[in-house]
Amino acid sequence: MDAVWTTMEDWGASVELNYGIFCLVPIFVILGIALWKKDTFMSIVAGLIVAMFMAAKFNPLVALGLFMDEFYVTACDDGNMWVLLVCALFGALIALMTESGGVLGFSSWARKLLNSRKKTLIGTWILGIIVFVDDYLNCLAVGAAIRPLADKYKISREMLAFIINSTGVIVCAIIPFSTWGAFFGGLMEEAGMTGGLSAIGGYTHAVPYMFYAIIALVVVPLVALGILPMFKNMKAAETRAIETGEVLSPESKATLTEGLEDETRFEGKKCRAINFILPILVVAGITIYTEDMVVALFFAIILCFVMYIPQRLMSVREFCSAIMKGLVDMFPVLVIIILSYMLIDVNTMLGLTDFVVKICEANVSPALFPCIVFVGVGLLSFASGSVWGLAAIAFPIVGPVSAAMGLNPFLCAGATISAVAFGGHICMYADTVILTSASTQATCADYFKTSLPITLAYPFALGAIAYLVAGFIMC
Repeated sequence: MDAVWTTMEDWGASVELNYGIFCLVPIFVILGIALWKKDTFMSIVAGLIVAMFMAAKFNPLVALGLFMDEFYVTACDDGNMWVLLVCALFGALIALMTESGGVLGFSSWARKLLNSRKKTLIGTWILGIIVFVDDYLNCLAVGAAIRPLADKYKISREMLAFIINSTGVIVCAIIPFSTWGAFFGGLMEEAGMTGGLSAIGGYTHAVPYMFYAIIALVVVPLVALGILPMFKNMKAAETRAIETGEVLSPESKATLTEGLEDETRFEGKKCRAINFILPILVVAGITIYTEDMVVALFFAIILCFVMYIPQRLMSVREFCSAIMKGLVDMFPVLVIIILSYMLIDVNTMLGLTDFVVKICEANVSPALFPCIVFVGVGLLSFASGSVWGLAAIAFPIVGPVSAAMGLNPFLCAGATISAVAFGGHICMYADTVILTSASTQATCADYFKTSLPITLAYPFALGAIAYLVAGFIMC
């Protein structure tokens, strides 16, 4: 019986898995079901079941044992627990700001500036750039603030999600003073890619070489304003919103547990923008100071109590109820995040990372290496949904290889960071995509099918060309 109910670690040490190209099967299952059924949860569960069966060599009892063990390990992991706490506390904070009228107050204030469809599109892009401290903060806060304005000016939730996630992940990559700068700068330093500079100094020098991120940021307003052509699915979503006023797709409407914001329930209350702005500033400021968003969110929730109760915006009981409501609203997101992390681990066990790395190594030449890093790590990030974990794997490989080839370390670091940003930007089960979809109330499948063609055609293709040219010029 012990051989059946085994742990993922013990099983991985006792068996040898060599699926080759077939390690991609769970990824294709997820993408296929997502595009067919347009259901994120169903597609991830199906892909995870297939991956577990493959990891268990198709023994159903072993697969069940591996699933239970991996669920426990993933949910109890310190790093994963931090992410889950951040998401849960953000749900509570957003619920508090919404129930107090702070979100509505901010939207009402913003209407004085964003008084047209075009200004709202550009304003969302600018707000996404301003909230640069953390991609989770960006995805959740900007979505909650802009949603009422986007609905007023008939902006589809798919377009709103595209703008928010394109600024959330991308801006955090470009700005050194963010959670990305701290984490990736440390990885660069460990991989010997900072050129003798500090972690943040090395990261700053890599920013000009983050071609994908820079192009993706520039592309957003060009697509939103119609200067660059949209593709079929996004164009259909925008046409639906403009012509019918239906900002949500039928699939998104079916997944909503409650109606859209009802402004009439705030009659008699003063909906102040400061009740939204100040807690967000506290989150940003304390995150920069402590480098821990969990601490920042706790302080922001305490600030909300200090602000909202004296203003009589809610009673203590209503305050606690709002927190519980926010936690409940985020529960589906938390489940999807746990399943996504489980999928990342089992894909690694199946050899997905090694498979892609070997393909890249077989085609390495100094001039092509930056482009190969960007495309190879980017496709792996897209397939696995991993940003932080994949970066921790990629930098120890890219650093020594680039040094051995005499390549500019900042160019190769920029290519690596751009590559993992691509995964966080577009992978349907990446945490930032999940959070963006939650804050905009678009499904992950809606986001994926509308944003993927734009992302591949513009920033990914142009980024690959830029790394190819830079590789030949700087060799």
